[in-house]
Amino acid sequence: MALSLPAIMRTTAARLSALYLLLFALCAVLLVFYMTSLSARMLTAQTQETINDEVLGLAQAYQRGGLPVLVRVVENRSRQPGANLYLIADTNGQILTGNVQSLAPGVIETEGWTTEPFSYQRFGEGELDRLRSGTTDQGTTPQSGDSSAQPEGEKGHNAIALVLRLPNQMIMLVGRDLGEPERFRAVIRRSLMLALGMMGLGGLLIWFFVGRAALKRIDSVSDASRRIMGGDLSGRLPVTGAGDEFDRLSENLNTMLARIATLNEGLKQVSDNIAHDLKTPLTRLRNRAEATLAGKHKTTDYRQALEGTIAESDQLIKTFNAILMISRLEAGYSSETTSPVDLAATVSDVVELYEPVAEEAGVALEATVAEAVTINGNRELIGQALSNIVDNAIKYSTGAAESPKVLVSLARAGGEVKLTVTDNGHGIPDDTDRARATERFVRLEKSRSQPGSGLGLSLAKAIMTFHNGRLDLVPANPGLSVVMSFPTRETH
Repeated sequence: MALSLPAIMRTTAARLSALYLLLFALCAVLLVFYMTSLSARMLTAQTQETINDEVLGLAQAYQRGGLPVLVRVVENRSRQPGANLYLIADTNGQILTGNVQSLAPGVIETEGWTTEPFSYQRFGEGELDRLRSGTTDQGTTPQSGDSSAQPEGEKGHNAIALVLRLPNQMIMLVGRDLGEPERFRAVIRRSLMLALGMMGLGGLLIWFFVGRAALKRIDSVSDASRRIMGGDLSGRLPVTGAGDEFDRLSENLNTMLARIATLNEGLKQVSDNIAHDLKTPLTRLRNRAEATLAGKHKTTDYRQALEGTIAESDQLIKTFNAILMISRLEAGYSSETTSPVDLAATVSDVVELYEPVAEEAGVALEATVAEAVTINGNRELIGQALSNIVDNAIKYSTGAAESPKVLVSLARAGGEVKLTVTDNGHGIPDDTDRARATERFVRLEKSRSQPGSGLGLSLAKAIMTFHNGRLDLVPANPGLSVVMSFPTRETH
Protein backbone atom coordinates (compact mmCIF):
# COMPACT_ATOMS: atom_id res chain seq x y z
CA MET A 1 0.00 0.00 0.00
CA ALA A 2 1.60 3.24 -1.22
CA LEU A 3 1.73 6.13 1.22
CA SER A 4 2.12 9.83 0.45
CA LEU A 5 4.88 11.85 2.09
CA PRO A 6 2.55 13.49 4.68
CA ALA A 7 1.16 10.07 5.54
CA ILE A 8 4.67 8.64 5.89
CA MET A 9 5.73 11.50 8.17
CA ARG A 10 2.79 10.73 10.46
CA THR A 11 4.27 7.29 11.17
CA THR A 12 6.39 6.74 14.28
CA ALA A 13 9.22 5.18 12.26
CA ALA A 14 9.47 8.21 9.95
CA ARG A 15 9.37 10.65 12.87
CA LEU A 16 12.08 8.78 14.75
CA SER A 17 14.21 8.59 11.59
CA ALA A 18 13.79 12.32 10.97
CA LEU A 19 14.64 13.09 14.59
CA TYR A 20 17.76 10.91 14.48
CA LEU A 21 18.82 12.46 11.17
CA LEU A 22 18.39 15.99 12.57
CA LEU A 23 20.30 15.11 15.73
CA PHE A 24 23.05 13.48 13.68
CA ALA A 25 23.30 16.49 11.34
CA LEU A 26 23.52 18.90 14.31
CA CYS A 27 26.26 16.83 15.94
CA ALA A 28 28.14 16.56 12.64
CA VAL A 29 28.01 20.35 12.06
CA LEU A 30 29.25 21.01 15.59
CA LEU A 31 32.01 18.48 14.99
CA VAL A 32 33.02 20.28 11.77
CA PHE A 33 33.31 23.64 13.51
CA TYR A 34 35.09 22.14 16.51
CA MET A 35 37.64 20.25 14.42
CA THR A 36 38.39 23.21 12.16
CA SER A 37 38.77 25.64 15.06
CA LEU A 38 40.87 23.13 16.99
CA SER A 39 43.15 22.52 14.03
CA ALA A 40 43.48 26.28 13.44
CA ARG A 41 44.37 26.87 17.10
CA MET A 42 46.93 24.08 17.04
CA LEU A 43 48.58 25.39 13.89
CA THR A 44 48.52 28.96 15.21
CA ALA A 45 50.16 27.82 18.44
CA GLN A 46 52.78 25.94 16.47
CA THR A 47 53.35 29.01 14.31
CA GLN A 48 53.81 31.22 17.36
CA GLU A 49 56.28 28.75 18.82
CA THR A 50 58.25 28.80 15.55
CA ILE A 51 58.29 32.61 15.55
CA ASN A 52 59.50 32.70 19.17
CA ASP A 53 62.38 30.39 18.29
CA GLU A 54 63.24 32.59 15.30
CA VAL A 55 63.17 35.76 17.42
CA LEU A 56 65.45 34.11 19.95
CA GLY A 57 67.99 33.34 17.22
CA LEU A 58 67.85 36.90 15.86
CA ALA A 59 68.29 38.28 19.38
CA GLN A 60 71.44 36.24 19.78
CA ALA A 61 72.73 37.55 16.45
CA TYR A 62 72.01 41.16 17.57
CA GLN A 63 73.86 40.56 20.79
CA ARG A 64 76.89 39.24 18.89
CA GLY A 65 77.31 42.03 16.33
CA GLY A 66 74.65 44.62 16.76
CA LEU A 67 72.51 46.00 13.95
CA PRO A 68 74.84 45.13 11.03
CA VAL A 69 74.95 41.45 11.95
CA LEU A 70 71.20 41.43 12.52
CA VAL A 71 70.54 42.97 9.10
CA ARG A 72 72.86 40.44 7.44
CA VAL A 73 71.13 37.49 9.16
CA VAL A 74 67.69 38.83 8.22
CA GLU A 75 68.69 39.28 4.59
CA ASN A 76 70.13 35.76 4.43
CA ARG A 77 67.07 34.16 5.97
CA SER A 78 64.69 36.21 3.84
CA ARG A 79 66.11 34.68 0.66
CA GLN A 80 65.64 31.06 1.80
CA PRO A 81 62.71 29.08 0.24
CA GLY A 82 59.64 29.07 2.42
CA ALA A 83 61.16 31.66 4.74
CA ASN A 84 59.30 33.39 7.50
CA LEU A 85 58.41 37.05 7.27
CA TYR A 86 61.30 39.39 8.18
CA LEU A 87 61.20 43.14 8.33
CA ILE A 88 63.41 45.86 9.81
CA ALA A 89 62.09 49.39 9.70
CA ASP A 90 63.23 52.72 11.02
CA THR A 91 61.48 54.66 13.73
CA ASN A 92 59.09 56.16 11.15
CA GLY A 93 58.00 52.79 9.84
CA GLN A 94 59.98 52.98 6.60
CA ILE A 95 60.98 49.45 5.55
CA LEU A 96 64.76 49.06 5.41
CA THR A 97 65.28 45.37 4.76
CA GLY A 98 63.43 42.05 4.76
CA ASN A 99 61.16 40.12 2.43
CA VAL A 100 58.00 42.16 3.07
CA GLN A 101 57.09 44.80 0.50
CA SER A 102 53.92 46.20 2.10
CA LEU A 103 51.81 45.72 5.21
CA ALA A 104 48.30 46.58 6.28
CA PRO A 105 48.25 49.95 8.04
CA GLY A 106 49.02 50.02 11.75
CA VAL A 107 50.66 46.59 12.02
CA ILE A 108 54.10 47.78 13.21
CA GLU A 109 52.79 50.58 15.35
CA THR A 110 52.02 48.31 18.30
CA GLU A 111 54.69 46.21 19.97
CA GLY A 112 54.05 42.53 20.67
CA TRP A 113 51.88 39.92 18.97
CA THR A 114 49.43 41.12 16.38
CA THR A 115 45.93 40.81 17.76
CA GLU A 116 44.47 39.63 14.45
CA PRO A 117 45.88 38.19 11.22
CA PHE A 118 46.96 41.00 8.84
CA SER A 119 47.40 41.18 5.09
CA TYR A 120 50.79 41.76 3.46
CA GLN A 121 52.70 41.42 0.19
CA ARG A 122 56.08 39.83 -0.15
CA PHE A 123 58.87 41.66 -1.85
CA GLY A 124 58.39 41.63 -5.65
CA GLU A 125 54.77 40.38 -5.59
CA GLY A 126 53.36 43.89 -6.30
CA GLU A 127 55.49 44.26 -9.43
CA LEU A 128 54.47 40.80 -10.60
CA ASP A 129 50.78 41.66 -10.09
CA ARG A 130 51.20 44.85 -12.13
CA LEU A 131 52.89 42.96 -14.93
CA ARG A 132 50.09 40.39 -14.99
CA SER A 133 47.47 43.13 -14.90
CA GLY A 134 49.14 44.95 -17.74
CA THR A 135 49.32 41.77 -19.82
CA THR A 136 45.65 41.01 -19.38
CA ASP A 137 44.65 44.65 -19.95
CA GLN A 138 45.78 44.78 -23.61
CA GLY A 139 49.32 45.80 -22.76
CA THR A 140 48.54 48.93 -20.77
CA THR A 141 50.22 49.26 -17.41
CA PRO A 142 48.39 51.15 -14.69
CA GLN A 143 50.29 54.18 -13.40
CA SER A 144 50.96 54.88 -9.78
CA GLY A 145 48.52 57.78 -9.90
CA ASP A 146 45.71 55.74 -11.41
CA SER A 147 42.74 55.45 -9.09
CA SER A 148 42.28 51.83 -10.14
CA ALA A 149 45.66 50.81 -8.76
CA GLN A 150 45.44 48.52 -5.76
CA PRO A 151 46.59 50.15 -2.52
CA GLU A 152 49.50 48.55 -0.78
CA GLY A 153 48.68 45.98 1.82
CA GLU A 154 45.06 45.56 0.74
CA LYS A 155 45.70 42.65 -1.59
CA GLY A 156 48.00 39.81 -0.52
CA HIS A 157 48.44 37.07 2.04
CA ASN A 158 47.48 36.82 5.72
CA ALA A 159 49.98 36.35 8.51
CA ILE A 160 50.60 36.76 12.21
CA ALA A 161 53.77 38.35 13.57
CA LEU A 162 55.71 39.47 16.64
CA VAL A 163 56.71 43.16 16.56
CA LEU A 164 59.77 44.21 18.65
CA ARG A 165 61.50 47.51 19.36
CA LEU A 166 65.30 47.33 19.15
CA PRO A 167 67.39 49.32 21.63
CA ASN A 168 67.95 52.00 18.98
CA GLN A 169 64.14 52.31 18.57
CA MET A 170 64.18 50.60 15.19
CA ILE A 171 61.38 48.14 14.53
CA MET A 172 61.83 44.43 13.83
CA LEU A 173 58.95 42.16 12.69
CA VAL A 174 59.13 38.41 12.53
CA GLY A 175 56.02 36.62 11.26
CA ARG A 176 54.72 33.59 9.45
CA ASP A 177 52.26 33.23 6.65
CA LEU A 178 48.88 31.69 7.56
CA GLY A 179 48.31 30.20 4.15
CA GLU A 180 49.23 26.69 5.27
CA PRO A 181 46.97 26.68 8.39
CA GLU A 182 44.12 28.18 6.37
CA ARG A 183 44.57 25.61 3.61
CA PHE A 184 44.72 22.86 6.21
CA ARG A 185 41.58 24.17 7.88
CA ALA A 186 39.82 24.40 4.50
CA VAL A 187 40.82 20.81 3.70
CA ILE A 188 39.50 19.59 7.03
CA ARG A 189 36.27 21.55 6.59
CA ARG A 190 35.72 20.17 3.09
CA SER A 191 36.52 16.64 4.24
CA LEU A 192 34.14 16.82 7.16
CA MET A 193 31.41 18.41 5.08
CA LEU A 194 31.85 15.72 2.44
CA ALA A 195 31.72 13.03 5.13
CA LEU A 196 28.62 14.69 6.57
CA GLY A 197 26.96 14.74 3.17
CA MET A 198 27.84 11.10 2.51
CA MET A 199 26.61 9.98 5.94
CA GLY A 200 23.42 12.00 5.55
CA LEU A 201 22.83 10.46 2.14
CA GLY A 202 23.56 7.03 3.57
CA GLY A 203 21.13 7.68 6.42
CA LEU A 204 18.43 8.71 3.95
CA LEU A 205 19.05 5.63 1.80
CA ILE A 206 18.97 3.34 4.85
CA TRP A 207 15.77 4.98 6.04
CA PHE A 208 14.27 4.72 2.55
CA PHE A 209 14.96 1.02 2.11
CA VAL A 210 14.92 -0.30 5.68
CA GLY A 211 12.16 2.06 6.82
CA ARG A 212 9.99 1.19 3.83
CA ALA A 213 10.44 -2.51 4.55
CA ALA A 214 9.44 -1.92 8.18
CA LEU A 215 6.41 0.11 7.07
CA LYS A 216 5.36 -2.63 4.68
CA ARG A 217 5.53 -5.20 7.48
CA ILE A 218 3.53 -2.93 9.76
CA ASP A 219 0.97 -2.50 6.97
CA SER A 220 0.72 -6.28 6.55
CA VAL A 221 0.21 -6.67 10.30
CA SER A 222 -2.48 -3.97 10.19
CA ASP A 223 -4.25 -5.69 7.27
CA ALA A 224 -4.21 -9.02 9.07
CA SER A 225 -5.49 -7.34 12.25
CA ARG A 226 -8.39 -5.76 10.35
CA ARG A 227 -9.35 -9.14 8.93
CA ILE A 228 -9.26 -10.68 12.39
CA MET A 229 -11.33 -7.83 13.84
CA GLY A 230 -13.75 -8.38 10.99
CA GLY A 231 -14.52 -11.84 12.38
CA ASP A 232 -11.95 -14.08 10.69
CA LEU A 233 -10.44 -15.63 13.82
CA SER A 234 -8.60 -18.16 11.68
CA GLY A 235 -6.37 -15.38 10.30
CA ARG A 236 -2.84 -15.02 11.57
CA LEU A 237 -0.22 -12.28 11.49
CA PRO A 238 2.55 -12.74 8.90
CA VAL A 239 5.89 -14.20 10.03
CA THR A 240 8.84 -13.72 7.66
CA GLY A 241 11.28 -16.00 9.47
CA ALA A 242 13.81 -13.20 10.06
CA GLY A 243 13.57 -13.69 13.83
CA ASP A 244 13.44 -9.96 14.54
CA GLU A 245 11.10 -7.98 16.82
CA PHE A 246 8.27 -8.04 14.28
CA ASP A 247 8.45 -11.84 13.99
CA ARG A 248 8.53 -12.30 17.76
CA LEU A 249 5.56 -9.97 18.15
CA SER A 250 3.65 -11.77 15.39
CA GLU A 251 4.41 -15.18 16.90
CA ASN A 252 3.21 -14.09 20.34
CA LEU A 253 0.06 -12.56 18.90
CA ASN A 254 -0.57 -15.68 16.80
CA THR A 255 -0.24 -17.81 19.92
CA MET A 256 -2.70 -15.51 21.67
CA LEU A 257 -5.11 -15.74 18.72
CA ALA A 258 -4.86 -19.53 18.71
CA ARG A 259 -5.60 -19.53 22.42
CA ILE A 260 -8.58 -17.22 21.91
CA ALA A 261 -9.87 -19.41 19.07
CA THR A 262 -9.57 -22.47 21.31
CA LEU A 263 -11.43 -20.77 24.13
CA ASN A 264 -14.14 -19.56 21.75
CA GLU A 265 -14.52 -23.04 20.34
CA GLY A 266 -14.69 -24.44 23.85
CA LEU A 267 -17.29 -21.85 24.81
CA LYS A 268 -19.37 -22.73 21.77
CA GLN A 269 -19.05 -26.41 22.54
CA VAL A 270 -19.99 -25.88 26.16
CA SER A 271 -23.01 -23.83 25.16
CA ASP A 272 -24.15 -26.55 22.77
CA ASN A 273 -23.53 -29.28 25.33
CA ILE A 274 -25.35 -27.41 28.06
CA ALA A 275 -28.33 -26.84 25.79
CA HIS A 276 -28.37 -30.51 24.79
CA ASP A 277 -27.35 -32.44 27.89
CA LEU A 278 -29.01 -30.30 30.57
CA LYS A 279 -32.32 -30.30 28.76
CA THR A 280 -33.13 -33.81 29.99
CA PRO A 281 -32.68 -33.20 33.75
CA LEU A 282 -34.51 -29.87 33.55
CA THR A 283 -37.40 -31.54 31.70
CA ARG A 284 -37.41 -34.29 34.32
CA LEU A 285 -37.62 -31.70 37.08
CA ARG A 286 -40.52 -29.96 35.40
CA ASN A 287 -42.42 -33.22 34.74
CA ARG A 288 -41.98 -34.34 38.33
CA ALA A 289 -43.27 -31.02 39.65
CA GLU A 290 -46.18 -31.05 37.17
CA ALA A 291 -47.11 -34.64 38.05
CA THR A 292 -47.01 -33.80 41.74
CA LEU A 293 -49.34 -30.84 41.31
CA ALA A 294 -51.71 -32.68 38.93
CA GLY A 295 -53.63 -34.59 41.59
CA LYS A 296 -54.17 -35.08 45.26
CA HIS A 297 -51.33 -36.91 47.00
CA LYS A 298 -50.29 -37.77 50.44
CA THR A 299 -47.81 -35.73 52.36
CA THR A 300 -45.18 -38.42 51.89
CA ASP A 301 -45.65 -38.21 48.11
CA TYR A 302 -45.03 -34.46 48.14
CA ARG A 303 -42.00 -34.99 50.36
CA GLN A 304 -40.56 -37.60 48.02
CA ALA A 305 -41.15 -35.31 45.03
CA LEU A 306 -39.38 -32.42 46.77
CA GLU A 307 -36.50 -34.65 47.83
CA GLY A 308 -36.13 -35.88 44.25
CA THR A 309 -36.21 -32.29 43.01
CA ILE A 310 -33.53 -31.29 45.51
CA ALA A 311 -31.36 -34.26 44.51
CA GLU A 312 -31.79 -33.42 40.84
CA SER A 313 -30.97 -29.74 41.56
CA ASP A 314 -27.86 -30.73 43.51
CA GLN A 315 -26.73 -32.77 40.54
CA LEU A 316 -27.29 -29.79 38.24
CA ILE A 317 -25.34 -27.54 40.61
CA LYS A 318 -22.46 -30.04 40.62
CA THR A 319 -22.55 -30.10 36.84
CA PHE A 320 -22.41 -26.32 36.60
CA ASN A 321 -19.63 -26.15 39.20
CA ALA A 322 -17.64 -28.69 37.20
CA ILE A 323 -18.18 -26.68 34.00
CA LEU A 324 -17.01 -23.46 35.70
CA MET A 325 -14.00 -25.21 37.19
CA ILE A 326 -13.00 -26.65 33.80
CA SER A 327 -13.40 -23.26 32.12
CA ARG A 328 -11.28 -21.49 34.74
CA LEU A 329 -8.55 -24.09 34.65
CA GLU A 330 -8.38 -24.23 30.86
CA ALA A 331 -8.32 -20.44 30.59
CA GLY A 332 -5.57 -20.20 33.20
CA TYR A 333 -7.63 -17.90 35.44
CA SER A 334 -7.82 -19.84 38.66
CA SER A 335 -7.47 -18.69 42.24
CA GLU A 336 -6.17 -22.09 43.23
CA THR A 337 -2.78 -21.92 44.96
CA THR A 338 0.06 -24.39 44.63
CA SER A 339 2.36 -25.90 47.20
CA PRO A 340 4.43 -29.08 47.60
CA VAL A 341 2.11 -32.11 47.30
CA ASP A 342 2.94 -35.62 48.48
CA LEU A 343 1.42 -37.76 45.72
CA ALA A 344 1.87 -40.96 47.73
CA ALA A 345 -0.27 -39.54 50.54
CA THR A 346 -2.87 -38.36 47.99
CA VAL A 347 -3.06 -41.87 46.48
CA SER A 348 -3.44 -43.39 49.95
CA ASP A 349 -6.26 -40.98 50.87
CA VAL A 350 -8.24 -41.52 47.65
CA VAL A 351 -7.89 -45.32 47.80
CA GLU A 352 -8.98 -45.32 51.43
CA LEU A 353 -11.98 -43.12 50.50
CA TYR A 354 -13.14 -45.41 47.68
CA GLU A 355 -12.45 -48.79 49.32
CA PRO A 356 -16.03 -49.07 50.69
CA VAL A 357 -17.49 -48.13 47.29
CA ALA A 358 -15.29 -50.70 45.52
CA GLU A 359 -16.07 -53.38 48.08
CA GLU A 360 -19.80 -52.78 47.68
CA ALA A 361 -19.45 -53.04 43.89
CA GLY A 362 -17.37 -56.20 44.17
CA VAL A 363 -14.22 -54.59 42.79
CA ALA A 364 -10.74 -55.14 44.22
CA LEU A 365 -9.08 -51.76 44.70
CA GLU A 366 -5.30 -51.79 45.23
CA ALA A 367 -2.50 -49.22 45.32
CA THR A 368 1.17 -49.60 44.40
CA VAL A 369 3.58 -46.80 45.27
CA ALA A 370 7.20 -47.28 44.19
CA GLU A 371 8.55 -44.31 46.17
CA ALA A 372 7.46 -41.12 47.86
CA VAL A 373 7.13 -38.36 45.27
CA THR A 374 6.57 -34.66 45.96
CA ILE A 375 5.58 -32.19 43.25
CA ASN A 376 4.47 -28.57 43.21
CA GLY A 377 0.70 -28.41 42.70
CA ASN A 378 -2.72 -28.15 44.29
CA ARG A 379 -3.59 -31.07 46.55
CA GLU A 380 -7.38 -30.60 46.34
CA LEU A 381 -7.42 -30.45 42.52
CA ILE A 382 -5.14 -33.48 42.14
CA GLY A 383 -7.26 -35.40 44.64
CA GLN A 384 -10.45 -34.47 42.76
CA ALA A 385 -8.98 -35.57 39.41
CA LEU A 386 -7.78 -38.89 40.87
CA SER A 387 -11.15 -39.42 42.57
CA ASN A 388 -13.01 -38.92 39.26
CA ILE A 389 -10.73 -41.40 37.50
CA VAL A 390 -10.97 -44.02 40.26
CA ASP A 391 -14.76 -43.62 40.39
CA ASN A 392 -14.98 -44.19 36.60
CA ALA A 393 -12.68 -47.21 36.83
CA ILE A 394 -14.85 -48.81 39.54
CA LYS A 395 -18.09 -48.16 37.62
CA TYR A 396 -16.88 -49.45 34.23
CA SER A 397 -15.03 -52.53 35.53
CA THR A 398 -18.10 -53.90 37.32
CA GLY A 399 -19.54 -56.89 35.49
CA ALA A 400 -16.90 -56.82 32.77
CA ALA A 401 -14.79 -59.60 34.21
CA GLU A 402 -15.10 -62.42 36.69
CA SER A 403 -12.71 -60.67 39.08
CA PRO A 404 -12.98 -56.90 38.49
CA LYS A 405 -9.93 -55.08 39.70
CA VAL A 406 -8.66 -51.49 39.83
CA LEU A 407 -4.97 -50.74 40.40
CA VAL A 408 -3.62 -47.29 41.31
CA SER A 409 0.17 -46.99 40.82
CA LEU A 410 2.69 -44.18 41.32
CA ALA A 411 6.19 -44.24 39.81
CA ARG A 412 8.83 -42.08 38.15
CA ALA A 413 9.42 -42.46 34.42
CA GLY A 414 12.20 -40.34 32.96
CA GLY A 415 11.58 -36.70 33.73
CA GLU A 416 7.95 -37.26 34.71
CA VAL A 417 5.91 -38.65 37.56
CA LYS A 418 3.16 -40.98 36.35
CA LEU A 419 0.05 -41.61 38.39
CA THR A 420 -1.83 -44.48 36.67
CA VAL A 421 -5.28 -45.94 37.28
CA THR A 422 -5.82 -49.26 35.50
CA ASP A 423 -8.96 -51.41 35.37
CA ASN A 424 -9.76 -54.71 33.64
CA GLY A 425 -13.17 -53.69 32.32
CA HIS A 426 -14.34 -53.32 28.74
CA GLY A 427 -11.97 -50.39 28.10
CA ILE A 428 -12.16 -48.13 25.04
CA PRO A 429 -10.69 -50.03 22.07
CA ASP A 430 -11.29 -47.32 19.48
CA ASP A 431 -8.67 -44.55 19.23
CA THR A 432 -11.25 -41.95 18.22
CA ASP A 433 -13.44 -42.78 21.20
CA ARG A 434 -10.46 -42.47 23.55
CA ALA A 435 -9.72 -38.99 22.15
CA ARG A 436 -13.36 -37.97 22.55
CA ALA A 437 -13.69 -39.38 26.05
CA THR A 438 -11.96 -36.37 27.62
CA GLU A 439 -14.29 -33.84 25.98
CA ARG A 440 -17.08 -32.19 27.92
CA PHE A 441 -20.42 -34.02 28.17
CA VAL A 442 -19.16 -36.86 25.97
CA ARG A 443 -20.54 -40.23 27.05
CA LEU A 444 -19.76 -43.28 24.95
CA GLU A 445 -22.41 -45.84 24.10
CA LYS A 446 -21.28 -48.35 26.74
CA SER A 447 -21.46 -45.68 29.46
CA ARG A 448 -25.00 -44.52 28.73
CA SER A 449 -26.41 -46.92 31.29
CA GLN A 450 -24.14 -45.54 34.04
CA PRO A 451 -25.03 -42.40 36.03
CA GLY A 452 -22.93 -39.32 35.36
CA SER A 453 -22.68 -36.13 33.35
CA GLY A 454 -19.66 -36.87 31.16
CA LEU A 455 -17.49 -34.23 32.88
CA GLY A 456 -15.22 -36.42 35.05
CA LEU A 457 -12.41 -36.96 32.54
CA SER A 458 -12.83 -33.41 31.18
CA LEU A 459 -12.24 -31.99 34.63
CA ALA A 460 -9.26 -34.30 35.16
CA LYS A 461 -7.76 -33.15 31.84
CA ALA A 462 -8.25 -29.48 32.80
CA ILE A 463 -6.57 -30.09 36.16
CA MET A 464 -3.60 -31.71 34.42
CA THR A 465 -3.39 -28.74 32.05
CA PHE A 466 -3.33 -26.44 35.07
CA HIS A 467 -0.35 -28.46 36.40
CA ASN A 468 1.43 -28.34 33.02
CA GLY A 469 0.94 -32.06 32.76
CA ARG A 470 -1.15 -34.26 30.51
CA LEU A 471 -3.84 -36.93 30.71
CA ASP A 472 -3.46 -40.04 28.50
CA LEU A 473 -5.89 -42.92 27.92
CA VAL A 474 -4.00 -46.11 27.08
CA PRO A 475 -5.50 -49.58 26.33
CA ALA A 476 -4.71 -52.10 29.10
CA ASN A 477 -5.88 -55.22 27.18
CA PRO A 478 -8.22 -55.83 28.83
CA GLY A 479 -9.45 -52.63 30.34
CA LEU A 480 -8.13 -49.10 30.26
CA SER A 481 -5.24 -47.22 31.85
CA VAL A 482 -5.67 -43.53 32.59
CA VAL A 483 -2.24 -41.96 33.07
CA MET A 484 -1.71 -38.62 34.84
CA SER A 485 1.79 -37.37 33.89
CA PHE A 486 3.27 -34.60 36.07
CA PRO A 487 6.52 -32.73 35.34
CA THR A 488 9.01 -33.25 38.14
CA ARG A 489 10.56 -29.76 38.21
CA GLU A 490 7.75 -27.42 37.30
CA THR A 491 7.03 -24.33 39.35
CA HIS A 492 3.58 -22.73 39.13
